[in-house]
Amino acid sequence: MLEPKVWQLTAGSAVLGLVLAAGAVALAGPWDSGQRKAERDWAAAQGRTGGAHHPGGHPGKPAPAPSAAGVLDELAPPVESLSAPADLPAGLRKTLGPLLESPDLGPAPSASVVDVATGEQLFGERADRPMAPASTIKIATAVAALSALGPDHRIGTTVVTADDKAKGDDKGDDKGGDEGDSEGDDKGKGDDPTEITLVGGGDATLDRKRLRALAEDTARALRDRGVHEVAVRFDVSLYSGPREHPIGPNDNIAPVTALMNGQGRLDDSARDSFGGPAPRSGDPAGDAADVFADLLRERGLKTSGPPAMRKAPKDADRLAVTYSRPVSALVERMLTNSDNDIAESLVRQTAIKAGRPASFAGAQQAVQAELKEQKLPVGGALLRDGSGLNRHDRITSGLLTALLARAADPGRPELRPVLTGLPVAGFSGTLQGRYTDADAITGSGMIRAKTGTLTGVNSLAGTVVGPGGRLLAFAFLAEKAPGPDTAQRALDHLSAELAS
Repeated sequence: MLEPKVWQLTAGSAVLGLVLAAGAVALAGPWDSGQRKAERDWAAAQGRTGGAHHPGGHPGKPAPAPSAAGVLDELAPPVESLSAPADLPAGLRKTLGPLLESPDLGPAPSASVVDVATGEQLFGERADRPMAPASTIKIATAVAALSALGPDHRIGTTVVTADDKAKGDDKGDDKGGDEGDSEGDDKGKGDDPTEITLVGGGDATLDRKRLRALAEDTARALRDRGVHEVAVRFDVSLYSGPREHPIGPNDNIAPVTALMNGQGRLDDSARDSFGGPAPRSGDPAGDAADVFADLLRERGLKTSGPPAMRKAPKDADRLAVTYSRPVSALVERMLTNSDNDIAESLVRQTAIKAGRPASFAGAQQAVQAELKEQKLPVGGALLRDGSGLNRHDRITSGLLTALLARAADPGRPELRPVLTGLPVAGFSGTLQGRYTDADAITGSGMIRAKTGTLTGVNSLAGTVVGPGGRLLAFAFLAEKAPGPDTAQRALDHLSAELAS
């Protein structure tokens, strides 16, 4: 059973905090060829992430003040007043039914509204009909990844070597003595360069700052072993299958590889934070290896030729490693910014955990199996990718509300980042510029929801505190919508009615 006071206080605190922080939120460019907007990764760039609790603490920061439980208890309504009104389902049918018939939502939209505390479906219209979810599929991606991997899991990128010279073994001097003379390396004494391999672990948030730290650690480890020249290799064998998303080359997603720098972005959006579309490299892994080699040279190491792709030896010795932020933080960033690269990374991490190939096909099998194991209604679901860019994806509005309700279950705290990562209407992420019309303004600051937009496809799924103080989960899916702007306004109006 949910703690009604906790929900009420959490919602109030979130709104107040967002009002204070709204001025700091930066706008980003449109999404999906101008069909939707995305926010810069403002929230993820801060020291904390979306209100979720992540172990580890912050050294040097003062301890939080004791909560004023006695005062807050007096402000909270009695538990019995938070029960859903008996006429709520009938009221929702009367209110939402006509709005769902809007031509702006196409010929046959789907809808589901669920009381999170009880799991009761208060309103449903074609709720079991599989439809294209667009980016609302990221809710399924998030639940599967958090459930399979745990919120504290981090994705590593490593540098390894199997060269005896890097281990300080004198026998290494016997290798290739005649070949090294042409290099002109006074310190190498005729040895071949020590071969090191940058091994991609599937971290879609790896950037130049962390590559710089990795290069520093690598250079230090090599200097300690008397190594001054290296041949740089890079290993992307963790992933299998096609690199290109079925959507083809697209500014919204890089080729899916286990190694990349700044998501392969070729503009300034990778400098401080990621968000929105950008021109992408055709070889993110090779570019990342080039950057890493440059950083090694800046630290005094010589490199022999350009980096080459090669699988790391099994007996390789680790020189250095850098880790991503926890999966909990990655999920929040993925949902807030609708980050496709993180989404594809997370479903492959889920596949690896399940012992399946880290490919589009393996990820689909792993995610669907994970959701089925959680006894979620996956009938008719087809999760061809983790991002929702694949037009062959199918999901039901009933599954989306079930996923949201599961994330709100007090017995599943590891799933809470699914809720804390949802954009807030009118304030953050892909909802920052929405809920401005008169018929939707009541939802501003009150609704947290994941958006979804492809050409002719519009969706919205999230949570809101509804009548009687109950937390409601909702999902609306529309296909063959005549225009993105009018469809989004219709979805905003529908969800705002739940907050009134």
